[in-house]
Amino acid sequence: MTAPIKIQPGTEWPLWEVFVRSKAGLDHKHCGSLHAADSKMAIQMARDVYTRRQEGSSVWVVRSDQIIASDPGDKESYFDPSEDKVYRHPTFYVLPKAVDHM
Repeated sequence: MTAPIKIQPGTEWPLWEVFVRSKAGLDHKHCGSLHAADSKMAIQMARDVYTRRQEGSSVWVVRSDQIIASDPGDKESYFDPSEDKVYRHPTFYVLPKAVDHM
């Protein structure tokens, strides 16, 4: 847990991104954002807002200002070079029946 944040009156609480795992074994999915004063409040609010019908088994909250993302303008340097490497797209492999759900 992060240390409590000191919020001055009249200022906006930090923005948190919320991820929910619907059931064990599945990935956490981003389901929205909310404002909260600290991590404890963010978890409680995320539970109340995004898992009202008990559809979640785990909740993650991450302060939005702590997320580092690539710049969409850098798409070519990140993603385009892989298109000329067919071995990165295993469409020509035959999967065994045991993993046919992929």
